[in-house]
Amino acid sequence: MKRFILCVMAMLGVMALTAQDVYENEVLNTIMARRSVRQYMDKPVEHEKLAVVVRAGINAPSGMNRQPWVIRVVEDQQLIADVNKVFMQENPEQVKRDPNFKNMFRNAPNLICVCTPAQGGGELDAGLLGENMMLAAQSLGLGTCCLGGPVRFLLANENCKFFLDRLDIPEDYKLNYIIAIGYPAEQPQAKPRDDSKVKYIK
Repeated sequence: MKRFILCVMAMLGVMALTAQDVYENEVLNTIMARRSVRQYMDKPVEHEKLAVVVRAGINAPSGMNRQPWVIRVVEDQQLIADVNKVFMQENPEQVKRDPNFKNMFRNAPNLICVCTPAQGGGELDAGLLGENMMLAAQSLGLGTCCLGGPVRFLLANENCKFFLDRLDIPEDYKLNYIIAIGYPAEQPQAKPRDDSKVKYIK
């Protein structure tokens, strides 16, 4: 009888775990916890952690295993400061409106620049790469924010050429997006997700 009761208790425990505590799963917990961070501590990310994040990225799947991406990790604080001066000179009103402004990359101390073929293709694969990196960063206690606006500014402004030159992007590739990365100085709350856009076909 005692053995029977223990078996029932174990079964109930498994059912409870499946039904209620699914987010205790480490991967799911990381996915659900990740937020876009726009305020960072004045502390660059250690090279070793950046390397782990990038390693997670390049282990993302890609069509035919082509791995159609080029990645540049910016650790040079002076390079970020120099290109930020250009942004501040050309967007003074935008800078004034943000009392927390430090740099054009959502104040992040480090950047991961993701490039794709200039003639198109590889965008889906690069998206998978980026999500892997952002989730890896979350698991290491880092914050991230995927940026498109700074990319448009960099590509459209001749005064930013020195920054792009330092990235040493191959001629047949283009800068697609930038991931701001650093130690978070805020804990944004989750925004509502629209479950109505999901339909299960049975």
